[in-house]
Amino acid sequence: MRMIAYLLSAAATTAIVAPAFAQDVPTSQPEAQATATTTSGTAAGSVDAGQTPVAAAPLYSGNASDIVITATRRSERLSNVPIAVSAVGSAALENTGANDIRQATQLVPSLLISSTGSEANASARVRGIGTVGDNPGLESSVAVFIDGVYRSRTGSGLNDLGEVDRIEVLRGPQGTLSGRNATAGSINILTKLPSYKFGGYAEATYGNYNNVRIAGGLTGPIIADKLAFRLDGVFGKRDGYYYDVVNKTDYNDRNRYFVRGQLLFEPSSDVTVRLIGDYTHRDEKCCGAVYINTQEKIDPTPGVPGDFAINPAGNRIVQVMQSMGAVFPSAGDPYNRRIANSPGRAYSNVTTDYGGSGQIDINLGGASLTSITAYREYKSGGAGDIDYGNLDIAYRPDDGNSFRQFHTFSQEVRLNGSLFNDKLDWLVGGYYSKEDLVVADNLKFGTQYGAFAACRIVATINPAAALRNPANPGCLSAAGRAVLSGQVPGTTPAFGALTNTVLAGIDRLSTVNNVGDVRSTYYQDSENYAFFTHNIFKLTDKLSITGGLRYTHEAKDFHGDFNNNNAVCPVQQANLSPLLASAAVPAAVKTLVGGIVTLTCTGNSTTALNGLDLNNGFKEGEFTGTGVISYKPRTDTLLYASYSRGYKAGGYNLDRSDLTANVFSSPTNASAANLRFDPETVNAYEVGLKFTSKDFTFNVAGFRQEFKNFQLNTFNGTNFIVQNISTCDTSLNGADQDASSTTGACTGKTNYGVISQGFELEAGLFPAPNYSVNLGYTYTNTRFRNNLVGTESGQPLDAALFLLSGSNLSNAPKHTVTASTAWTPDIGHTGLTALFYVDGRMTSDYNTGSDLFPEKAQDGFFLMNARVGIRGPQQKWALEVWAQNLLDTNYQQVAFNAPFQGAGSQAQTQAFGTTANQIFTSYLAEPRTYGLTLRSRF
Repeated sequence: MRMIAYLLSAAATTAIVAPAFAQDVPTSQPEAQATATTTSGTAAGSVDAGQTPVAAAPLYSGNASDIVITATRRSERLSNVPIAVSAVGSAALENTGANDIRQATQLVPSLLISSTGSEANASARVRGIGTVGDNPGLESSVAVFIDGVYRSRTGSGLNDLGEVDRIEVLRGPQGTLSGRNATAGSINILTKLPSYKFGGYAEATYGNYNNVRIAGGLTGPIIADKLAFRLDGVFGKRDGYYYDVVNKTDYNDRNRYFVRGQLLFEPSSDVTVRLIGDYTHRDEKCCGAVYINTQEKIDPTPGVPGDFAINPAGNRIVQVMQSMGAVFPSAGDPYNRRIANSPGRAYSNVTTDYGGSGQIDINLGGASLTSITAYREYKSGGAGDIDYGNLDIAYRPDDGNSFRQFHTFSQEVRLNGSLFNDKLDWLVGGYYSKEDLVVADNLKFGTQYGAFAACRIVATINPAAALRNPANPGCLSAAGRAVLSGQVPGTTPAFGALTNTVLAGIDRLSTVNNVGDVRSTYYQDSENYAFFTHNIFKLTDKLSITGGLRYTHEAKDFHGDFNNNNAVCPVQQANLSPLLASAAVPAAVKTLVGGIVTLTCTGNSTTALNGLDLNNGFKEGEFTGTGVISYKPRTDTLLYASYSRGYKAGGYNLDRSDLTANVFSSPTNASAANLRFDPETVNAYEVGLKFTSKDFTFNVAGFRQEFKNFQLNTFNGTNFIVQNISTCDTSLNGADQDASSTTGACTGKTNYGVISQGFELEAGLFPAPNYSVNLGYTYTNTRFRNNLVGTESGQPLDAALFLLSGSNLSNAPKHTVTASTAWTPDIGHTGLTALFYVDGRMTSDYNTGSDLFPEKAQDGFFLMNARVGIRGPQQKWALEVWAQNLLDTNYQQVAFNAPFQGAGSQAQTQAFGTTANQIFTSYLAEPRTYGLTLRSRF
């Protein structure tokens, strides 16, 4: 019944009234221009080259299959490409209001994009698979290319893009077609080329939240038919949709501009040179988060697993915070979008992204040569109030010592052609890149951290508020210290002979204020080269086989320099850590002592780091490839089956917290190896069918993808860790689902630990030149297998991930339906046309947290965009009224544990009987926005 509901939602959307994804004719890219085509416009060597058409092509075709794409680095019609790919043309992007790649998700059901603590940390997922976490040491599972140039991380695609020709979303492993490899898919963005005909465009938008966006472009000849230019620019400014009740300012605002200049040089019919330079600047306050769950969960029936209850006495962590002046403006109503940052810590951050590229295409006669050379720099500031509350617990000051920066050089060369009377369409290529990544961090405990942490310990010992006083050493009131010391008649020292030692530790904890990293810097230098080939063998006019192979070599070097002034941590370790190794110390006291040390040294914040010289490096190589069988029984139908193997390089977790499993002792130089994680590989299988006619298209693909060493970045309550998820071939007897990080090692063989399987349906109806409908449905069962381990060598899974076994991955809904429809009727004989457009996306339930805690669950939801307008003759001008998230749907992007604010989830209470008082916060998606756009073309 639920699946029927999703399909009916698509029908309901189309019944209201988005154009065919590619009803406009795309601008050819240089690589497409260099490709030989048959008279029918079909790429030489493609499956239907030479076949007799079923019927003569009509003058009108609004069919999405008319779009020419270069996903295979050959100029081919979408319907002829035997891979799962969606192509969204410029008209569809314009109508859905897409200024960056996020809005493309409204039209591509297998794509999901979310951002977390900064838009620089965006993550793209295809078929439920993507990079989990925002650590820059992890490469993207979904590669992003803009005009053929690989962008180091997905966040660069969230910049304004100017005028885009089309966006191609390739699903499944990639690597035999272009420079950079990816395990889940790729997003290929192609911008408009310069033209030899003078022209341009301008548009202005005003909307709610004081949204102002001005964009324009100019193109034309410099030397007739030889040299042309193009210049695009965008300015955008908008108020934020959060309101900080403490600092009296809005949050998640927009304040950005973008410029791109191009030159197209064609000295002859055989040589094309395209030069591109672009610059993006953003100065924005991002990202705010609201409280979504502040309840404390307890076990009402100790010894009986599966149940939980809300503590009627309230959450002791909330009470501690309130006693220190904390406010929770979104408690009980997160979608009021009220937040509270510490006074003076509502920082904005500057992001700059710029670079240049040069593409040369040469027709050599029997082959075509393409060279793409690029250099890019990207820097994003990271100052912020990282506890997301007005209690000053932790922050990154705005002093220039918190940022992530990429310097990337890349060179790609491809040579392709045909042999044996077009029976063989061959492509060979090479790729080289050098990337220098610098992450600077100045994470500090706040001015109220010590009192808050000490109060947490005291509340854990006894929740009675009378025992606490945040203004006193150790957060102990006079009565509290007397009770714990055994000085009140009828009491005994709470910790026996160790009472004074424990209380001294709590007192020291309360002094940990405004200390941490002054500037700690992580360096990851990577060098990558690859050779690849992709060849189509045309066995008959109807049957073809494709073989692709790639070898990738990756080398990475890590170095870390630390400047940390937390001198309390080494003292705590010297005085308290020996107790943890003593058999004479009761288990309950050990747990408490461990908590004191952990809160003092959380994340390995210690002066002991300063004397270290952390270095590590590795080299790895991997063969990947693809094989495809494709068959066209007639020119309007394509059948195919494929196998692909993909690879994503290993790397380093650029976070000091993962140097050691706990903070009971200080890291050493040898600890650098603990930051390394292994490469991720995937074996993927797919079958598909594509049908196209002048007024109807239908595509279906079934897939199964098996990921080994799946790279998962998560917070385990103490550290930000990266684990390589695999499965043990022998039963672990539930040890991967217990509360211990030391049980569940695999003594047998390990295998793939993540499966993504399902099917995709896409349909388009084009009954008239001015009316079109597109429908999409994706069913994806992306889940972890059972008997999970944390590395290929069989190390136990971290206890914080006990819910993973047999469960769906985060941000991987099973059902996604998209629908779009557009009607552009003529208005009499005036030359004017109207636009009626609507699109929708319905998503089923999913969990937004990598640990799958139930507090982070997101119910299914439906999003709708709409646009109504009037356009002048030949669309020389247009006036449009639009809305995004028209129904003002409330939903979240990613929920997470509020830093330092409690521990434990409802799931742990149900499974292990522990008390869970963790406070949960969330990054919400945007509310309804609407406005008016005026555009002109000349």
